[in-house]
Amino acid sequence: MSQKRIENVDRRRFLRLTGLTASGLVLGAALPNTLPLWAQSSAAHQELNLFVGINPDDTVSIVCHRSEMGQGIRTGLPQVVADEMEADWAKVKVIQGLGDKRYGSQNTDGSRSIRRFYDTMRNMGASARSMLESAAAQQWQVPASECAASNHTVVHTPSGRRLRFGELAERAAQQPVPDQSTLRLKSSDQFNYIGKSVKNYDTPDMVMGKARYGQDVQLDDMLIASIERSPVLGGKIAKLDDSAARKVKGVVAIERLEVATEPPVFNPLSGVAVVARNTWSALKGREKLAIQWSESPHQQHNSTSYLDTLRTRVQKPGKRVTGRGDLDATLQNADKVHKANYSVPYLAHATMEPPSATAVVNGDGCEVWSCVQDPQSVQQHVANALKIKPEQVRVNVSLLGGGFGRKSKPDFVIEAALLAKKLGKPVKVVWSREDDIRHDFYHAISAAHFEAAMDKQGNVSGWLQRTAFPSISGTFSAGVEHPSSGELDLGFTDLPYNIEHYRTETAPAEYHTRIGWLRSVCNIQNAFGVCSFADELAHAAGKAPDAFLMQLIGPDRLVDPSEGEYKYGNYGEPLEKFPLDTARLKNVLQRAAKKARLTPRSAQADNSGEAWGIAVHRSFLSYVAVASKVRVTGKKFEVLEMHCCADVGLAVNPDRVVSQMEGSMIFALSLALMGEITMQDGAVSNSNFDSYPLLRINQSPNITVDIVESTAAPAGVGEPGVPPVAPSIANAIFAASGQRIRDLPINKHLTLA
Repeated sequence: MSQKRIENVDRRRFLRLTGLTASGLVLGAALPNTLPLWAQSSAAHQELNLFVGINPDDTVSIVCHRSEMGQGIRTGLPQVVADEMEADWAKVKVIQGLGDKRYGSQNTDGSRSIRRFYDTMRNMGASARSMLESAAAQQWQVPASECAASNHTVVHTPSGRRLRFGELAERAAQQPVPDQSTLRLKSSDQFNYIGKSVKNYDTPDMVMGKARYGQDVQLDDMLIASIERSPVLGGKIAKLDDSAARKVKGVVAIERLEVATEPPVFNPLSGVAVVARNTWSALKGREKLAIQWSESPHQQHNSTSYLDTLRTRVQKPGKRVTGRGDLDATLQNADKVHKANYSVPYLAHATMEPPSATAVVNGDGCEVWSCVQDPQSVQQHVANALKIKPEQVRVNVSLLGGGFGRKSKPDFVIEAALLAKKLGKPVKVVWSREDDIRHDFYHAISAAHFEAAMDKQGNVSGWLQRTAFPSISGTFSAGVEHPSSGELDLGFTDLPYNIEHYRTETAPAEYHTRIGWLRSVCNIQNAFGVCSFADELAHAAGKAPDAFLMQLIGPDRLVDPSEGEYKYGNYGEPLEKFPLDTARLKNVLQRAAKKARLTPRSAQADNSGEAWGIAVHRSFLSYVAVASKVRVTGKKFEVLEMHCCADVGLAVNPDRVVSQMEGSMIFALSLALMGEITMQDGAVSNSNFDSYPLLRINQSPNITVDIVESTAAPAGVGEPGVPPVAPSIANAIFAASGQRIRDLPINKHLTLA
């Protein structure tokens, strides 16, 4: 994404957007917007949208237009600006941006906040620094070349005179904005904060209980709503008896929400809202509801039988996606053909903070407060529901108690807005844990089939992979049965192996529930299948897994996965800037293997029942290898150690990168070991953490993270740590016990000790 311009902007706009005073220098940058799947074409705007302000009191206000959900973006982006400005981090105040299309894309997903805005933030900071230096030169009547910003002051080098940023703010605002083509950026050896582990900006408020999450919002005269929703997608209210609910003390209204349509998009499900003066009354009133739901086209959906259907479909020739060479002949003439099938169940996001939103609707429009990843999506969809303009929806973004993709869908905010409009009062919609588990936008259930042609020496000459899973596109368009290229590019079409004959195919899969993106998205099932199947081939060839992977990846080169008419998307970035570099892939593989002391001998089962497994995967433009050590005793197993090596390009804040990798591995462990949403008669069978458990502290292995020092462009961080975890554990279990896990979660086959 290229920057268009940086300008000294109208302070009233800054005040309006941030709610703060800024009487000194105020800068804005223009970024081209990007259009998410749900957006209307009219949403494409290019206006000034990112701001940094310098006040006479020396404080520097920096707007963070992305959502903070634990990843540290409210530290990472501002620290880049502060570094180029030569600002004192202790005097920086981070302002959460309201939802506004002038900020460019605010959709905080896809591990792209740093990689998309790193350059712009640097330019913004460097522009401010240059204007401060010019202001000082003007005040001292000296050449600007004799002035240099340093630690929140500008110094006249020959005389040693100093002026604070605050003293220069007003004059700096009168300076022309420097030409971006001539902007002087700092060299890496001059960085104060970039590449350094700056402490998380929000941590003090978090540990002191001052941080505000979506659930913390309180407004005067606010009502609380708890909603009973249709258990099956497409179900409507056929019959309702709310007489008992209305008798519960504190209940003030029972409202029907009948807005569900198909495709589901981000619309709320049909439901009955119990609105009360407090949460307890709302919950007790909800328990008294007697609702009969209508039949739904998805009434017969059963996840177990549906997965069997997908497994059957991937056995048959499918729809070709990419390919090269003559795979059919290669498989037919091979010394050995190895085949395997893999499957992954529905998965839920299960954020620690369930969805919550508060709304007020009046004659001017709607104002909401919520823990959302994409406030512009909230504006668009709330406006559609209320039949007003998006700019009439003011969105205040709180901290998120986890997001993982769930809170980029604003169905719960629409619920609050509709109820607030009906009742004429502020309404907070509170989702319970059970609501969250039963009414998620789930990670797709999937099946995959693999075939490989091998010679007598274990060399692989042919590779076939076929996948079937309900596409996220089905959430937005009716009749979708095959995944989009955007989903297939997540670890399916971008196979980095050096194999002459190769083909990828898809099989049809219709949706029966709301499907959405979950941290690392399709890389979850694709990496599990690909990395596990590669390990199968290593053992079939009688070679150590890491050595076999090095051979399979082949010589150092840049891979372009585009084949024929198929154009590889590369996470929306140019391959020239973010190449698929096998040398970097092999480097993290070797470093993880070395850390884990993975040798041909240790990769085989011994009497201890302990063994290592390894997997390596590129996702969101980063390279991550994970080596896991497990112990298998009879039908019980435990994960003992995990080593991660990650090459994410330049690590802007290494401490946050390490935290993201640790968090990713814990997240992925939960999914791999015990994550499974089951559906019977169209409804989710799980309800809370007793039936959808997450990893507990005592179940966590020792984890170490090795970050590769790099000068490459910053790549994704939040999600790339997830994909290699499941295959590394499954591979370790095979090495320890000889049991191959091809179907997740692992606790369906072994008991977690």
